[in-house]
Amino acid sequence: MFNFYANKMKFKIRILSLLVLLLSVIVTANAAVLTKTEDAGTTITGTVTDKADGKPIIGATVNVPDLRHGTITDVNGHYKLDNLPKGVYLVQVTYLGYATFNQRVDFGKTTTLDIQLQTSSLEAGEVVITGVSKATEIKRNPVPMVAVGKTYLDQRAGAGNAIDMIANLPGVSAVTTGPNVSKPFIHGLGYNRVVTLQDGIRQEGQQWGDEHGVEIDQNSIDRVEVIKGPASLSYGSDAIGGVVNLITPSPVPDGKVLGSIQGTYGTNEGLLNGSFRLYGNNNGLVWGTILSAKEAKDYQNQHDGRVYATNFKEKDARFMIGLNKSWGTSYLNASVFDDQQAIPDGSRDSLTRKFTKQVTEDDLSRQVVSPSELNSYNIPVLHQHVQLYRIYNNSNFNLGSGNLIVNLGYQYSHRREYTHPEDAGVAGLNLHLSTYTYDVKYNFNLGKGYETTAGINGQYQNNTIGDATDFPIPAYHQFDIGPFLIMKKSFGKLDLSAGGRFDSRSFHGQAAYIDTAAGKFPQLYTGSDPNNAPNVVPQFAALNKTFTGFNGSFGGAYNFSDHFLLKANIARGFRAPSIAELSANGPDPGSQIYHVGNNNFKPEFSTQEDIGAFLTLPNVSFSVELFNNNIQNYIFQQQELNADGSPVITQGYNTFTYVQSKARINGGEISLDVHPISWLHFENSLALTYGQNLGTGGRVADSLKYLPFIPPLHSHSELKANFSKGFSNLKNIYAFFGFDHFSAQDRFFAAYGTETYTAGYNLLSAGIGAEVVNSSGKPVMKLFIEGTNLGNVNYQSNMSRLKYFDNANVPAGVQPGIFNMGRNVSFKVVVPFDLSPHPKS
Repeated sequence: MFNFYANKMKFKIRILSLLVLLLSVIVTANAAVLTKTEDAGTTITGTVTDKADGKPIIGATVNVPDLRHGTITDVNGHYKLDNLPKGVYLVQVTYLGYATFNQRVDFGKTTTLDIQLQTSSLEAGEVVITGVSKATEIKRNPVPMVAVGKTYLDQRAGAGNAIDMIANLPGVSAVTTGPNVSKPFIHGLGYNRVVTLQDGIRQEGQQWGDEHGVEIDQNSIDRVEVIKGPASLSYGSDAIGGVVNLITPSPVPDGKVLGSIQGTYGTNEGLLNGSFRLYGNNNGLVWGTILSAKEAKDYQNQHDGRVYATNFKEKDARFMIGLNKSWGTSYLNASVFDDQQAIPDGSRDSLTRKFTKQVTEDDLSRQVVSPSELNSYNIPVLHQHVQLYRIYNNSNFNLGSGNLIVNLGYQYSHRREYTHPEDAGVAGLNLHLSTYTYDVKYNFNLGKGYETTAGINGQYQNNTIGDATDFPIPAYHQFDIGPFLIMKKSFGKLDLSAGGRFDSRSFHGQAAYIDTAAGKFPQLYTGSDPNNAPNVVPQFAALNKTFTGFNGSFGGAYNFSDHFLLKANIARGFRAPSIAELSANGPDPGSQIYHVGNNNFKPEFSTQEDIGAFLTLPNVSFSVELFNNNIQNYIFQQQELNADGSPVITQGYNTFTYVQSKARINGGEISLDVHPISWLHFENSLALTYGQNLGTGGRVADSLKYLPFIPPLHSHSELKANFSKGFSNLKNIYAFFGFDHFSAQDRFFAAYGTETYTAGYNLLSAGIGAEVVNSSGKPVMKLFIEGTNLGNVNYQSNMSRLKYFDNANVPAGVQPGIFNMGRNVSFKVVVPFDLSPHPKS
């Protein structure tokens, strides 16, 4: 039976490998055809001016989001878009200090489009491409969403990774294990319940694990779009909580070769983050590269001093080449992510409370970590090494009266944890995960204005175990497939959308046995007849499971006027259990626990209702969004206890098992943005999430009635000044002062000591920045300074796993666990350059 599945798996890998090879063929073939038969397609020209005085606006961005095709207005406010396909697409024009212009344009009938922008102090008209058939204004999309662009991301200079950059958005948070390990949570759901995308391609890399983050270079992200709620309709299983789409830079305008050099320094952990970017466009042949490297020492706070084993080193590289032509677009992307991350365990000297480290395998005594080690960039012997290699293609072809979108990708994730202090080269954990993703959909108009998307997407995964000594999950292969249909129709002021999808996910896990006498460390048994071999014990039973489910959504947005609208949506989500939840049976040293799965689990199904009201006035914007999410068969971990109440210890780790229950998560967000004068903003938001365990019938004990990792009430206020015109050679000047309040979290999963009460805290932040321009107005440097936790508050976030890292016996009167980062000031410098060829005179 094993050989049958192995041969079947090899056959599938060969077939799917051919799909990856076809990615480059798509680009090469199209390039060859277009070289012989030049088709310039549609060209649109126009001028962008100020509506009040008619003067040209220099440097406005004119963009077609669906095509990732755009340009910038010249000194006369003039723009030109070449190689546009025929069809109706949304055109967006943005410039700081002006209201965003959005209009659908028929490229087959329009050759000239002059645009007037109106001054506005409100940021409105945001457009998204995630989870919709075509680029859509957020206000016309019933699904709750939020999006931020490069300006917002640049000003978060102190963010440690791609997820930290958005963790303060209303409804969004992150579970962290130090400054470089963050996993996105949306409305209290994370891990395998939130799908992270890069350019619409699923990010896959052992999401069930606690101690590593999202394997994406933060320096390569120019935009982030977040779906706050079930997105299984578009993205299948695992999107039951939402989607985070991290979007890389769009191609530069035709005829341009543009780049930048960027450097960031953080005072708290000595962060050094450098990045080089270069992008070009020659008559629609586009290319680009981003090279990055960052490293940091152990972070510090007043309570703990420097926190041992929170340092890291990361290297990243990506390259893109593609075509932007009248037939559509096709981009081939390749990237490498390489991260070495220390593994903290929180152990301390019983007298001095200084951090200690493991130095022997038996771990009978520990050494106090020296000051020089705490202040070093060197990665300790005990660390994890995570590498992810990715190649993917995003193509958008004009086909008939619609467009065909094809997204194909391959990822190889290699995750190792080195946990043996006397055998530095021996990996405790060694997992190899290969993932092939496919997403094919056709957008067309069905009848009179019914925007329709029919598609199918999914993935194939193969996980193998390399030479290792710890085996938390088995080798397995998994196949997902899900056809779907989405329709949208506008009836004047009313926009309605609906859709349905059927999902299927199948697992085939391999049985595995451990040879306990193979050497110094346990090893997988590779011989025959393991049931009769001496010193061989079973680790994993064979697994063959298939999960299916139907999900769908229906919603509407009604624009009562240009100033007020209501949105409502109801969605059913589906999630199949992960391989860890089904089959785990082993320690994960990085997470400090022993996992135990259950192969009798049922899939999760959720029903979420969302409603939102949005008011936009000349100087005030206000919104209220509420949600209620009921989840059947909710899976979570709880600690196992002995009869006397003490923790069950397996192979030196606390044992956690997965269980299922009914659950309800509800809450909402309120936002108020006041602009008393054009250059001054006072932004406020409040987010509240409740998570309740409803049990499986009967009364739920008080210690069990709340769900784990639910963020507390969080309010954010920010007073910000923007001076886009600036002074002399300084332009786009900004300064802000922020205040964050996190209430105490007294609704926590208290059973078995899994979670504990978390005190409330307040954090202060501030920032300033500007763009330096030369005498002709071209930018020569951008400066960003951000200070976080300026009050140097000692606090513990309930979303930080380090809160629970400590010795088993903590002295009385001492707050156990590790505290979050203290005061940090980050300095970021971006130096742009232009290598564009000069036009011939």
